[in-house]
Amino acid sequence: MPALEEPILNPTETTTVSVGFLLSGGGRTLENLIEQIEAQGIPASIALVIASKAGIGGIDKAKKAGIPTEVHSCRDPQDSAVIFESLEAAGCQYAILGGWLRKLEIPSTWEKRVINIHPSLLPRHGGKGCYGDRVHRRVLEAGDSHSGCTVHFVDNEYDRGPIILQEEVPVLPEDDVEKLATRVFEAEKIALPKAVAALVRGNLQFG
Repeated sequence: MPALEEPILNPTETTTVSVGFLLSGGGRTLENLIEQIEAQGIPASIALVIASKAGIGGIDKAKKAGIPTEVHSCRDPQDSAVIFESLEAAGCQYAILGGWLRKLEIPSTWEKRVINIHPSLLPRHGGKGCYGDRVHRRVLEAGDSHSGCTVHFVDNEYDRGPIILQEEVPVLPEDDVEKLATRVFEAEKIALPKAVAALVRGNLQFG
């Protein structure tokens, strides 16, 4: 797992890094990241939001924030090339997946430049078809005592790239899917901005 170094003490000396954001839903994760970039002084700017379908809330949230948007269905991993061409044209140095539900084929030039947030403690409850409430249902059916979220680099296998960080939450006796999902999302709101800050500040070390 990459190690997080201490934050840079003077972020004004850090160049703002352009990133892209990929989503497939309502955009709660995007909205939170926008807020935390400003609140925490994270030296990142979201230059482009790519959605996998039109008419979703994430597009509306991006437009409200003044961020350009594009729609790419990416129904086949081979369609990924168009997405990375768009990211490069927008000047993005990294890509962030927040609720993106399509399989991406990562070009060699984008290795260790694409991160994803997953709503479980990988490697548990990851892989093809494991997303959203499906993950939380598996956690409950497995009788796990803890769940949480994982931010990891994306490679060409589902949920298998190197882990950057994890945030853990307890699974309570009274939990159902909705209650657990709410608690995990609160952890996600902490984890993703923390990982993005470390990424754009160059504070990730690989052992």
